[in-house]
Amino acid sequence: MKPEELRIALFSGNYNYVRDGANQALNRLVGYLLRQGAQVRVYSPTTDTPAFDPTGELVSVPSVPIPGRSEYQLAVSLSPRVRRDLDEFKPNIVHVSAPDIVSHRAVTWARKRGIPVVSSVHTRFDTYLQYYRLQWLEPVVRAITRRYYRRCDAIVAPAESTAAILRAQRMNKDISIWARGIDRAQFNPERRSLDWRKAHGIGDDEMVVSFLGRLVLEKGLDVFADAIDAARAKGVALKVVAIGDGPARAYFADRLPDAIFTGQLTGEELATALASTDVFFNPSITETFGNVTLEAMASGLPVIAAVATGATSLVKDDVTGKLSDPGDIDCFADSLAEYQRDPALRARHGAAGLEFAKTMDWDAINSVVLHVYERVIERQRRLNRRQDPQASRP
Repeated sequence: MKPEELRIALFSGNYNYVRDGANQALNRLVGYLLRQGAQVRVYSPTTDTPAFDPTGELVSVPSVPIPGRSEYQLAVSLSPRVRRDLDEFKPNIVHVSAPDIVSHRAVTWARKRGIPVVSSVHTRFDTYLQYYRLQWLEPVVRAITRRYYRRCDAIVAPAESTAAILRAQRMNKDISIWARGIDRAQFNPERRSLDWRKAHGIGDDEMVVSFLGRLVLEKGLDVFADAIDAARAKGVALKVVAIGDGPARAYFADRLPDAIFTGQLTGEELATALASTDVFFNPSITETFGNVTLEAMASGLPVIAAVATGATSLVKDDVTGKLSDPGDIDCFADSLAEYQRDPALRARHGAAGLEFAKTMDWDAINSVVLHVYERVIERQRRLNRRQDPQASRP
């Protein structure tokens, strides 16, 4: 089918009210789909203070603040108003992007009408539980998630490492790779600024280790801080720049009292801050892709990361960075020490990462999702014809 025949209803738990890698990827996807001629309607919780303007038409769904994380909204109902909007829009494909209550309801709504469903995977929610001492809930969460994904016609995952886990957990048989691209006009080594470093009290020859992302426990803030302490105990001279904000900022600042906290940055300010550091350190195990890791690579930085789904598809050990087992503080500290001793190694790994980032074109990547839509719609049409041969006759 032609792209202009597509009518896509996209459900997001957070389309634009808090900025993160997942919703920025969804907004880029919608922009790409609109440029191809498709019609898209987005259904998501909204707030009075969105982080950025949404791409495309956004319909607000009923939601409540999540207890303990009030900056996030939990979509709670596929209300009569939203159902009427869906009926009037008449989608021929439903895209769900988070296994929340409304997405479960949206899958049911689509199933009753014979409309195919595609789900995109943006984070491994089951891995969050350990950071809140709820590991005992993992089997329950995984079982609910499995039922959700199995009711979808296809899944798009951001990396083969994530797809392998989904297959091993028997989430779905039809899994394609929808990676993430990079805006190289924004993120590039030319953004590096000695003036920015001087303004923050950083010497030209000092090694600066950066953290980029939401300041929340599930990003591995404890591991980051422990590794910095361990590296310094080994005599490694370094400074830390933390780019981002979040509910765990006070905790992180207490653990790293001499770190430079920039707060949340966007656009050129973000790109300049990141490129003006020397090493990017991402200990998180919760990402399915690692958008911030790719942004660092596009900025010419070597990456120290955990062997996890958010890194292994991007970082090649001893080529574009250093990989360590999750939580291996000594190994992380040794990697920091090696980069501090050998600036030429930092430069070589950073240059290799940059070359990889140059291959990650957004339009080529987003076209994968378009083709998945077309494929599952055609498969549903063939199924409908087999079930009702009269429907295909003139």
